[in-house]
Amino acid sequence: MARKPRVEFEGAVYHVMCRGNRQETIFKTDKDCEIFLDTLEEACDRCGWKVHAFALMGNHYHLLMETPEANLVDGMRWFQGTYTQRFNSLHKVWGHLFQGRYNALLVDSDGDYFSAVATYIHLNPARARCFDLENGKLTDYK
Repeated sequence: MARKPRVEFEGAVYHVMCRGNRQETIFKTDKDCEIFLDTLEEACDRCGWKVHAFALMGNHYHLLMETPEANLVDGMRWFQGTYTQRFNSLHKVWGHLFQGRYNALLVDSDGDYFSAVATYIHLNPARARCFDLENGKLTDYK
């Protein structure tokens, strides 16, 4: 059964997320996070994307991003493919890094939903208990 085509249009805002293949980690080291963010910055430069919020969560990531041009599919193909190549090269592995297709949910940028999605993304590390909630602050999460 064929997949539904992605909805793309100028000025679209998306909540994009993707997990590691077999739910394995996609950020083994701080260097991986740095490479991911550098690759994301390159994708933004190439595509004109604007990232409003993000969270890197070990085995998955979340992005709240805007596409001034209708180029989500082409940009994500380049972004995830390039990060996978860089990750595999660094760790001397091969094959798929991401599990299936990334999820991209349209976000209404005019309403309260945009703020709710940004809050959800920023609080993801707290919900996953990725830092000491008793003695720490959300800003302690890298």
